[in-house]
Amino acid sequence: MDTDPDKEKTHELRAEQEERETREHELLKESELTDEADQHERRRDKAAYLKEKLAERERAEADKD
Repeated sequence: MDTDPDKEKTHELRAEQEERETREHELLKESELTDEADQHERRRDKAAYLKEKLAERERAEADKD
């Protein structure tokens, strides 16, 4: 079975965003300064958004098959 490099890349990118989201969530919990916490929260939210968009892309790619 041949694998589609685009699908693999999408999966890798989604996994990367999931890791970022988790990392930023941990940093948010450890933040002592309000500004720092706000920054980690924004980064976490952005990673979650990108992860969801990549999941949508994976579903669309799967529907093509």
